[in-house]
Amino acid sequence: MRREGKGVAMVGDCINDVASISKADLGIAMEGGTDIAREAGDVVLVRNNLRGIIDIFSFAKAIRRKIYQNLFWASIYNIALISIATETLYNHNIYLRPELAGLAMTMSSISVTLSA
Repeated sequence: MRREGKGVAMVGDCINDVASISKADLGIAMEGGTDIAREAGDVVLVRNNLRGIIDIFSFAKAIRRKIYQNLFWASIYNIALISIATETLYNHNIYLRPELAGLAMTMSSISVTLSA
């Protein structure tokens, strides 16, 4: 599958699964498995239920959507405020003092953090 450019996930719980779990693009270990299998995995399923694998991919999609949303709004916010802070719009009486620009950038970071 890797030769075809596809990602590989491996689920396991025993010592004989460790090599495959560690070499996979996404290693998933079961909580009830051996300690070494849990250490090798990128993700550990807390419940010994394979339905958790579906939850992992759903959760990853939701995280990716939130990251894109935060990047979009942070970019819009920064583009708008950078043009104001650099006095690009000064001729139109739109400007921002440096200390307020610093506060605005802090608010950008806080809003992204709260959104996440």
